[in-house]
Amino acid sequence: MTETNMLTYIDNVLRHMPQSWLQLTTHRLDIYDENLAKTQFLEQFEELYHQQNSEKAALADLPTAYDYIRLGHPLSCILEWAMGRLHSLPAENVISFSSYPMPILAILRKNSLDQTPTRIFYTAEVPPILEGDLLQRVYGYDFELLKVQNLAEISEGEGSSVFISKSDTITQSELHPAVDFYVTAYSNLGSILMVQHEKNHNYISEIQHVRRRETIAMTPANSLEALQSLANQSAIASHIHNLENNRKEVVANIHDVTGTNSKAVVGSSGLSVQYAIMMGLVHHAIENHQGKAIKFIVPPNCYGGTNDQARRVAAAIRNVEVVDLPVDGNNDMVRSIDKVLAEVAKDDAVPYIIAEIPTNPRVEVPDLQELKRVLEKERTTASDTAAIDPVFILDQTFCPNVQFLGNGEVLSTVRALSYVSGSKFPSGGRSTAGYCVGNTKAQGLMDRIALHLNLCENEATPLQYDILAQQLPSMNQRIEAAYQNTRSFVTFIEQKLPEAKINFVSEELAKQGFKPSVFSLDLPTKGATPEKREAYKRALNHTLIDLMITEIPQESKYCVSYGQLKGCYWTIPATSTQGTTKEGDKDYIARVALSPEMDLEKHKEVFSQFVEMID
Repeated sequence: MTETNMLTYIDNVLRHMPQSWLQLTTHRLDIYDENLAKTQFLEQFEELYHQQNSEKAALADLPTAYDYIRLGHPLSCILEWAMGRLHSLPAENVISFSSYPMPILAILRKNSLDQTPTRIFYTAEVPPILEGDLLQRVYGYDFELLKVQNLAEISEGEGSSVFISKSDTITQSELHPAVDFYVTAYSNLGSILMVQHEKNHNYISEIQHVRRRETIAMTPANSLEALQSLANQSAIASHIHNLENNRKEVVANIHDVTGTNSKAVVGSSGLSVQYAIMMGLVHHAIENHQGKAIKFIVPPNCYGGTNDQARRVAAAIRNVEVVDLPVDGNNDMVRSIDKVLAEVAKDDAVPYIIAEIPTNPRVEVPDLQELKRVLEKERTTASDTAAIDPVFILDQTFCPNVQFLGNGEVLSTVRALSYVSGSKFPSGGRSTAGYCVGNTKAQGLMDRIALHLNLCENEATPLQYDILAQQLPSMNQRIEAAYQNTRSFVTFIEQKLPEAKINFVSEELAKQGFKPSVFSLDLPTKGATPEKREAYKRALNHTLIDLMITEIPQESKYCVSYGQLKGCYWTIPATSTQGTTKEGDKDYIARVALSPEMDLEKHKEVFSQFVEMID
């Protein structure tokens, strides 16, 4: 079909698309096949295109594009498909980003690991991160930056050639055979990367992985703006957001919730924030502990994104290493930290600890006074000099209401940072944005973290700030209401199925403020061998989840998130949030996330049906 037909079809799709394409931040895993991410959605979308079928019901029946909205969604997929068709490229060769520099950094990362030279060509201005020597000193990336008047000046050369530019319209661009990668930034929307030539096909998955772990895709709202510009062949629409006021309001709310007054950074996602934390701390260590090894101490079974990102940073940067920190089950977080810090001290290395409290998915809280004592403990190196004190990086997404860092609080006397995924409680599932703060002792670290967040253009978008400004003021009340529902459901399960093992906070911990709305359920099993017992339990997990989402489809959802405004989410960490975790560290148990607003009695009723099925 002609280009005009395609643009007309896209215009019709945008008129009839399901509202969920624009509003959701999480998807249903029961209609998602990870092995066919994006391709399955686009294959069926293209069938509709050839039929010229843009009916709402047909669009709503398309399968889930990605498991997380931050790394891809229906609108970003359609944008990439359309740009691919315009440039005679496969859809997988087109990748959208919320950030301008991050696709460039993705290419530089792979070329650094492969020791491939990179030439970056530009005609006007360049992202600030490309100027100076920061990328070389901190990230370890080398490249040649070359200004040209136009594409015609670019000639063949060794390694990769990247052409970067800016535009106010989404339209067809001129392609040049000497260019491998095109990165175009679009007014306040993000950027689109196009990969040219078959020889560069092996870059695609590596670039996608950067988008998955260190940044986000162009957001649904911005992808919609881009598609409208493309369909109408018009300039990108400008929207007025009360950005400065929203930013001030969000930061004030973060300070209020956390009990801190340090610089607060707000990123496009929790992992965008974590990446800024890691790179900011690497930068700080290079400046203040030159030549010393940097050790990120990370639980091997924590959220897969955290685990994977830490190992990716270590793989890309000399002197950075990941050290395992066992925290769950028979392992005690405090004892593990004490042991690992003693080993790191002997090596005279720089220790950065990343940990979740409560832990995920076992929902365990360590002895906080003992944790404080271990973190405050003075240690010596093998040569009997004072060891570098650790920085404790706390992921408190499960319980963002607990004030760990404020003056007089348990982690106020050691260098500590706290960060939260905003797609959970802070926004109630309406935005992927996240935030980070430091205590008084860590204030000197926040400038470097903010620097890397901004240089990577991973700050929250104006719309994300708008959503957080709306939702943060009610967060603590929502946490309390969701906890009450969760406590009631846990008590009911304990009575109805006492053989099950439930991982949830005690009443005593709840009185201290730990009120998560998530618990994990280790179902009873049977079988003659350990293998048969494990297989039975894994099958039972799916039986429970299938029953819940079938019987209560308007509320129960097979989904990895939590902190949502409504309904109940079910998942199995080993097959979702722990996707990149080593097999032996995965948790094949059910994780349940409740909300402030749901039909709790109906969920109890259906769970009773489940118990009757297994008796």
